[in-house]
Amino acid sequence: MRQIIIIVAALCILGGSFFVANQFANSKKPPREKKGKVVKTVFVETVKNDSIAITISESGNLVAKNKISLYSEVQGLVENAAFHFRVGNRFKKGANLLTIDSQDYRASLIAQKSTFQKLLVTLMPDLQMDYPESHAKWKKYLENIKLDGVLPELPKVSQEKERFFMTGKNVYSSYYALKNLEINLENYTIKAPFDGVVTEAAINAGALIRPGQLLGEFIDTSVFEVPLSVNASYATMLQKGKEVQLSDLDNIKSWIGKVSRINGKIEKASQTIVIYVEVKGKDLLEGMYVRANIAVKDALEAYEIPRKLLVENKAVYILENSKLKLLPIQAIHFNENTVVVKGLTSGMRLISKPVPGGFEGMTVKVYGEDKPMGQQDKNKETK
Repeated sequence: MRQIIIIVAALCILGGSFFVANQFANSKKPPREKKGKVVKTVFVETVKNDSIAITISESGNLVAKNKISLYSEVQGLVENAAFHFRVGNRFKKGANLLTIDSQDYRASLIAQKSTFQKLLVTLMPDLQMDYPESHAKWKKYLENIKLDGVLPELPKVSQEKERFFMTGKNVYSSYYALKNLEINLENYTIKAPFDGVVTEAAINAGALIRPGQLLGEFIDTSVFEVPLSVNASYATMLQKGKEVQLSDLDNIKSWIGKVSRINGKIEKASQTIVIYVEVKGKDLLEGMYVRANIAVKDALEAYEIPRKLLVENKAVYILENSKLKLLPIQAIHFNENTVVVKGLTSGMRLISKPVPGGFEGMTVKVYGEDKPMGQQDKNKETK
């Protein structure tokens, strides 16, 4: 009996719950029907096809065209007097960059010249006896030798016997050994090969340097090159001498360069080819990062649009009868923010700004124009 009472009570409670729920549901007011659909506003522009220059944009660092790393070929102490081989110092072509003490080497060279003079003196009697017609020129040559000067060239020998005689007496071998020493003496003074500036200095005044030691770096600041990696498909369109527009990263300064060299090898991984653009001008520095714009060809009957207007990189929206229409196009060339396309017809009304949630067939209105006629009629019927 007790279980029957519990079951009946539960059924009563359940029935009461359903009754209360239905009362609340019936008390809610039905939602109002919207009188009209919201029409989005779009921005349009009229297409006008034209010939557009296809320009590729690349960037790179400037490198001095004339740049040398200086190494010592001799050993000695760097002279303190007038030592100006420091970073930032400029030198004219032929000026002394630095000088290495050569007193010991110069003394050895003078001793070798004196020995050579002694050799010629011992040969004079034999020349007078065997080759009297050549004695005078060798005597004059001997008189012209100055121990502290440059060794003069040997007299020309007309007879083969005379040449063999001088060769047998080691005249020629001694002479060329001395000339080699004179050439090496020039290495104790390092001169500027061109007008430029010191960009690296690895030594100080009074330092002991050895053969093969790095002394520093010297560059010409009047002409630079910038290596650029461009798509290999443009290789046939790039020629030596082609002008290139260069600018700094802020597009404040600009220069005109020319293609000076083109690598004959294509990088396998990136399928690019390296070209070198030579440029001269003010405010150019080694290592400066510049942007280059290179015109490679002209696209006929093309139109340039912002990249953000592309739909999956193969279509754009146009306005046709107050509705959006998805039109397939062909992307010819991508720039940093724009793309050159073909497939549009002059006079078309292109959607110039992206439409959030837009789809083909969507009814829209143009900013600054009246509402589409179709939408006006629908609004009247609703009223």
